[in-house]
Parts: sequence; C-alpha cells; structure tokens
Amino acid sequence: VQLVESGGGLVQAGGSLRLSCAASGFTYSDYAIGWFRQAPGKEREGLACITGRDGSTLYKDSVNGRFTISRDNVNNTVHLQLNSLKPEDTAVYYCALDSFPLYGLGYKNLLPEEFHHWGQGTRVTVSS
Repeated sequence: VQLVESGGGLVQAGGSLRLSCAASGFTYSDYAIGWFRQAPGKEREGLACITGRDGSTLYKDSVNGRFTISRDNVNNTVHLQLNSLKPEDTAVYYCALDSFPLYGLGYKNLLPEEFHHWGQGTRVTVSS
C-alpha cells in the first residue's frame, strides 16, 4: 500500500491550492481515504474523508465550506481543494487509509487512530 501526496506549496492568504493523494497497492474502491494536517507544535488533525464506493464525504466543521474533498476513481487519486487559505492553515498535509472500512462515515470522527498507511505529507505555507 502506498499513498503519495503532492500539490503543496507557498500561497498568499486568500489563495487556493489543490492537493492530490495518489493511491496504489490496494482495492481502491473498498476504502475511504482521509486528509489530515499537522502544524508545527500541534497534534495531527483530521480535515475530511471520502468513501471509496459512493464518494460520501465527511468534513471537520472548521474547514467545511473552504475545503473540498473529491475522488478520481480512474486515476486512483483523492484531491483536497483548499480555498480561502489563511496563515493558520500552514501545515504539512497528509492522506491516509481508513483502518475500519466496514464502518460507514457515521462511525468516524476523523481521528488519526482511525487511519493508517500515511503518506509522507506535502507542505502548505500560507503567507499573510
């Protein structure tokens, strides 16, 4: 199993970025994939998750409306569109694989312990 993030970079406040998570080594449609971030000195926090079979989504309340998760089932890639970025969005962004695929989104809380097979991360820096 391999998850590889890309798309990070330096952007001004108010700008946008599109992150990608390329997945391989497993049956793509069987698993949800989540996006997380970790800012310096802070714990890793969940942002959004999307299921494999029907593309249902779950968002952390604080990013709902600014961030959008989507899934490209042809290319086995999950995207996270980041809009209206703020300096406090500066962090390393990670994607990871759902550890409990038999449980639907109603049972998930976007906690890091619910996911595994983390990618190496992609850094997002938002300047003021």
